Amino acid sequence: MLIDMSTSRPAASAPAAPQTRRTHDDAPDTARRFARLSTLEEGPERDALRDEIVTAWLPMAHRIAGRFRDRGESVEDLRQVAALGLVKAVDRFDPERGAFESYAVPTITGEIKRHFRDRMWALRVPRRVQELRNKVRIARRELTQNPGSPEPSVADIATHTGLTEEEVGAGLEALESFSTLSLDAELPAGDDGYSLADTLGGPDASYDTVIDRESAKQGLRSLPERERAILYMRFFEDMTQSRIADRLGISQMHVSRLISRSCERVREQAMGHRRDGRA
Repeated sequence: MLIDMSTSRPAASAPAAPQTRRTHDDAPDTARRFARLSTLEEGPERDALRDEIVTAWLPMAHRIAGRFRDRGESVEDLRQVAALGLVKAVDRFDPERGAFESYAVPTITGEIKRHFRDRMWALRVPRRVQELRNKVRIARRELTQNPGSPEPSVADIATHTGLTEEEVGAGLEALESFSTLSLDAELPAGDDGYSLADTLGGPDASYDTVIDRESAKQGLRSLPERERAILYMRFFEDMTQSRIADRLGISQMHVSRLISRSCERVREQAMGHRRDGRA
């Protein structure tokens, strides 16, 4: 019995039934639960089903959080942030727009990155400045990726990013301001023990003196000429009341009364001027 080899071809296999492909082992099949969730009204039943979905996807959220370990934040805190992102993804997901995993991964990742951007700065920095910092950082890396590339100037970075030079300057300052410096830190250019705190100024009592003098000017101008002369001799020439009395030909007691009365008038007028200024 002869067999025609030209016709002995393997029969075409029937097309395999489509299978749902899962990118990761921790991506559970919750399509039916999401479909049911979208039909339920607010209430205990919907809340329970929502909690089931969140619990099922929690291992994936923890895995994503693990990618950001060793960046200055504890893994436990990162997992809490990732769980928050997962809850947001579950609440906002529309089952008709595709697989939940493709929506949840960027949502959770974005929540973690936002956490680093908003919470890991030693000082609160406006979001706009943080975004400028990231653009400048990426531009500097791209402009210096070739060996021997010079350090890019502000103009180079502005041209590369489309930012203004002023915005680039703000981004460069932010690059150096991610963490704070202790006031006890020694300055590299200073002597031993010379710290940043040593460069800070302190209260200057001379400002109070200037304010007092300015406040007293009007009151002094309003005094009679003899009383102004007495105050000048007493407080600027440092003369005793007896010497002033001898020069003016009056008693020392009279000089004392004139000084007290003049000072009181100047003080009252100065205090009234300050109250009027505050009002």
